[in-house]
Amino acid sequence: MTESTSSISSIDSSITPSPGTQHLNPGQVVLRSPERSDAHAVHGLIQQCPPLDLNSVYTYLLLSEHFADTCLVALRGGQLDGFVSAYLPPQKTDVLFVWQVAVHQRARGLGLGGHLLRSLLARPAARQARYVETTVGPDNASSRRMFQGLAGHLNAPMHESLLFDRSLFGPSAHEDERLIRIGPF
Repeated sequence: MTESTSSISSIDSSITPSPGTQHLNPGQVVLRSPERSDAHAVHGLIQQCPPLDLNSVYTYLLLSEHFADTCLVALRGGQLDGFVSAYLPPQKTDVLFVWQVAVHQRARGLGLGGHLLRSLLARPAARQARYVETTVGPDNASSRRMFQGLAGHLNAPMHESLLFDRSLFGPSAHEDERLIRIGPF
């Protein structure tokens, strides 16, 4: 992996930091592919980021093992501040499907999630992507803003449709999963 680590050179200036939140020092944030040893910490981060669905540590081990080229962790001062998981669906080689984007509370409102997404799209494994797809719950306003910002950055249209009806999740109280599709870009 030739692009396994990179420093943040700029935080998305189109996103205003939340009041009372410190600005990230770009030189102190490192983006890299997840490693097996990150799986437990990623699980802990996701657990602290409702409404994201928490998966098993094993899932995050598999992501770091099989999909490291399309996932990133963001570290600052040795602490995990962000994580994005994505993959290229085998039947849609021009699509990058973003599974989860998590930003620790101490780093929210600074554009780190958007920077993770843009950095992921710049990696060799995702360069053939002409579309980004993801699912975002109807009440997750911050994620919706982040993906709208990505669409704006890419100068690409964004469309939404139903992907998984709530009935597919069985008796759990899961809401519909809406597909957001950005592109072509």
